Amino acid sequence: MTTDPIIVTQRGAALWIRLNRPQALNSMSPVMITGINAALDQAQSNADLRAIVITGTGRAFCAGADLKEALAMTVGSDPETATAAFTESFRLLADRIERFRLPVIAAVNGLAIAGGLEIVLGCDLVIAAQSARLGDGHGKYGLMPGGGGSVRLPRKIGPMRAKYLMFTAEYLPAQTLADWGLVTEVVADDALEVAVDALVAKLADKSPLGLARLKQLVDDGLDQPVEVAMRAEQLMSALHNLSHDRAEGLAAFTEKRAPKFTGR
Repeated sequence: MTTDPIIVTQRGAALWIRLNRPQALNSMSPVMITGINAALDQAQSNADLRAIVITGTGRAFCAGADLKEALAMTVGSDPETATAAFTESFRLLADRIERFRLPVIAAVNGLAIAGGLEIVLGCDLVIAAQSARLGDGHGKYGLMPGGGGSVRLPRKIGPMRAKYLMFTAEYLPAQTLADWGLVTEVVADDALEVAVDALVAKLADKSPLGLARLKQLVDDGLDQPVEVAMRAEQLMSALHNLSHDRAEGLAAFTEKRAPKFTGR
């Protein structure tokens, strides 16, 4: 097994980003943030991809920020400046995951806590192993979320349930979070990657341009009045009518063949 903190592999139509510090429960370090950003850079120009998958090695998806490394960063420097710089780099990563052009899938193999939960919150779809547990966790150590947790969590599960997770710092079973609307599907532990591969297979024959625009419409419309979101949908539809992929899809339907999408 490689000791690289991030393992990147392409499997079919998905780029898998595996957090690989199992001895530290895949807690986030500056090197890992750099590695994930590099993987997303690689995916940005890959026309064969239809999804990004983020998962972890061992018994954790991600246990949040590496507090030992965070403390070490403050040695010999201004603690406030060093901490703020690390927090900002993580926030920018969470934002990038949420706004990435393709669907991002969290394959939650174990604990997803604090910053790990914030990564999950940035993903479009969440497939979790039955034994996985998720929670905010910041309150246990008197910390504040810095990767968008207090903003995204109530939008996913509602303010009361979000406050419960943040106030209590409990780690709840994946099925509970599925019932609350945070997790898309819960599967047996040994079926996690098979389930994610099956989901990716459903995206593999889709237009990458269509996927990107559908994602944009949903995300942009969430906090807009209905009439504003509807106007945005009509504008996007008119723009998409000019695309190669829309014309190719209609031609394939007429000719009873599989479409050959190019993302244009």
